[in-house]
Amino acid sequence: MRKVILTAMALLTAVTMPASSVKNPIKVNQVGYLTHESKIATIEPEAKSKSFLIRDQEGKTVWRTKHATTTKKSPFSSKIRQEIDFSSITKPGRYTLVAGRHQQSFIISSDPYTEALKASIKGYYYQRSGESLERKYAGEYARPAAHLDTHVMVHPTAATTKRPAGTIISSPKGWYDAGDYNKYIVNSGFTLGLILQSYQLHQDRFNSLNLQIPESDNKIPDILDEMMYNLEWMLTMQDPTDGGVYHKLTTPNFEGFVMPEDCKQQRYVVQKTTTATLDFAATMALAARIYQRFPEFQSFCQQAIESAEKAYAWAVKHPTVYYDQDGNNKKFSPAIQTGGYGDNHTEDEFFWAATELYLTTSETSYLEQAKQFVPDEFSIPSWGNVAGLGIFQWVNQELLGTPDAGKLPMKEIKESLKKKCDEDIQELATSSFHSIFGNSAQDFHWGSNSESCLGRGIAQMYEYALTKDNKYRQAALSTLDYFFGRNATGYCYLTGFGTQRVMNIHHRISAADNIKEPVPGLVAGGANKGQEDAEFVPAYASNIPDESYQDNVGSYASNEIAINWNAYLVSLLGWIN
Repeated sequence: MRKVILTAMALLTAVTMPASSVKNPIKVNQVGYLTHESKIATIEPEAKSKSFLIRDQEGKTVWRTKHATTTKKSPFSSKIRQEIDFSSITKPGRYTLVAGRHQQSFIISSDPYTEALKASIKGYYYQRSGESLERKYAGEYARPAAHLDTHVMVHPTAATTKRPAGTIISSPKGWYDAGDYNKYIVNSGFTLGLILQSYQLHQDRFNSLNLQIPESDNKIPDILDEMMYNLEWMLTMQDPTDGGVYHKLTTPNFEGFVMPEDCKQQRYVVQKTTTATLDFAATMALAARIYQRFPEFQSFCQQAIESAEKAYAWAVKHPTVYYDQDGNNKKFSPAIQTGGYGDNHTEDEFFWAATELYLTTSETSYLEQAKQFVPDEFSIPSWGNVAGLGIFQWVNQELLGTPDAGKLPMKEIKESLKKKCDEDIQELATSSFHSIFGNSAQDFHWGSNSESCLGRGIAQMYEYALTKDNKYRQAALSTLDYFFGRNATGYCYLTGFGTQRVMNIHHRISAADNIKEPVPGLVAGGANKGQEDAEFVPAYASNIPDESYQDNVGSYASNEIAINWNAYLVSLLGWIN
């Protein structure tokens, strides 16, 4: 998620780490295809063939064709790819697709994604700060407690009369944000917002998941236990004297590629901002509604809503306090060089926060605020533009049939959502990977697998829920196919999954723990035409936008992980069963 200058040791590691596996020119969804849904493979030019067959696990040929379903040209190169549609195969099992001398295995299942869903949620457990990960739950990824954060210093940018610079506060728990060891309110709020909104719609699916975390034996759904670990940290980031929320908890500089217990830098809370405060308010109001049915969390819910209202009031008084790291560093010491999450627009945060506060409190003043900040059109939500979370929440009210459905005029917004989805679907006709994602060079930015890929899938599932038109569900599934391996790089981008696995993520724990496989259940960023890390890593194999990726620990621009990227996968898989 951010630029980091690697140490010499980290660079050496980046250069010498081996590739995960031999690339296969037959591109399939390596996690699996649903029995009665679309099943398509893409054949790269080097595996071009005049005929294709599929064998079952016993070696029996169960499907054969003398020609590809279609051929499609890459929008970025001269490559002509073949497309094979074998949707007629519906029997569950393991199969092998043969194209000339090349072959690729895949599975068909009535439930291919539950394990990936469980892993993508448990990925947050492996990111816990301030707690030892026991072997019973973490296996070989067990590690001692570190970053207890009971002795955090107030940075000069966050100083007030009642909490002057150097004041020591306690801010334990929470998740490491990404490949680094810091904790950021803006991204935490977005992550929890997207996941908890998905939980509202798909409680039965999420409640059935046993994640094998320390809290699994209580009577609370594991996903809510895991989310609570970060919610409790977020509460500590609010200044109780005025309601404002610190932007982040961080070291002055990124730590090297060492284990958490080997980190030595002082940690600080840094500057209160409007965006962090509003994201906090929205998240706490949403959480208060979701957790209120559990007697164990009544105290939390009361604190959460009180804290949310106090935060919103602070933001109303301070509507344009933006995070300016470079500007701060010219005035204050120590300089802070970690992830900025800077955002100079707050209309989207006000819209989302007012929405969640109204739905929790029924106070009409919040509804009027939400109406004031309604966006002109739908956009896929991201940490820098959370308006889409507000839209999703109002659509949730319709889908759930709550009394609040329709209290925000939604006609134009829903038309905008449909327009976006329909535009994306048009790409299927020409996409060389039969995906609504990846057909424009602009799709391949930092973290392209998140909002641009999986986020598109979430939007399509919302449209499917509204219309019951199966073309939207099929479009959503195309993003999963892409993410799980039917793409130009051939990688399955979820660690621990696939036949061509991501092995060398930009993630300090995975790089420093001396374990061959990276921490499982983490989403890799994906192809990024910007290649912002090019001077610090071995040369990218290609400058073609959808091939601009390297499975290299040094590649923070294409191969970092982040909690918000995981959230997109959790949310989308929550829809698919």
